[in-house]
Amino acid sequence: MTSSDIDHDDFADGPEPATASAGEVGRAVSLSQPGQRLARGVSRYLRSMGYVSVEEFVPDRGLRVDVMALGPKGELWVIECKSSRADYQSDAKWQGYLQWCDRYFWAVDMDFPTDLLPQDTGLILADAYSAEVIRMGPEQKMSAPRRKKLIQKFAMDAARRLQKLRDPRLGAEGRLILPRGTDAD
Repeated sequence: MTSSDIDHDDFADGPEPATASAGEVGRAVSLSQPGQRLARGVSRYLRSMGYVSVEEFVPDRGLRVDVMALGPKGELWVIECKSSRADYQSDAKWQGYLQWCDRYFWAVDMDFPTDLLPQDTGLILADAYSAEVIRMGPEQKMSAPRRKKLIQKFAMDAARRLQKLRDPRLGAEGRLILPRGTDAD
């Protein structure tokens, strides 16, 4: 096997931690909010399709999408996760997300009344573990400058989140946060 045969991204993820028991994993999922469980299932599904995703992504001031996905050809999808009729009906911002993606989707569980959702948007059925596209969202390609800006922001946000996981002592500006009275070498 040559280095070009290796999917380096798979190595970056590393193995699952051996210290987490099935019960701990189950409790973590059960303690999260319903929309977070849907986002997790959607993100897992997208990964199986060759997409990468960032949850709670801010494409522009005042906007926060549940899942932003970047596809293998540079396509960008927005997925809004709705756990109930009330959750959907209280969302007044979703149409503002359309200009920030090539395709727009709703992700809901099996019990959600899907007849409430606009027919000209995509539909994904999901749970905490997986998902499936039921209706493909119509394609509306973004302009090249907006796509470039959004992909760069996606990459920067994802890298910052990874760095924060690996070194939680880094502050928002990337500087090391040290206890009082300690100097950095």
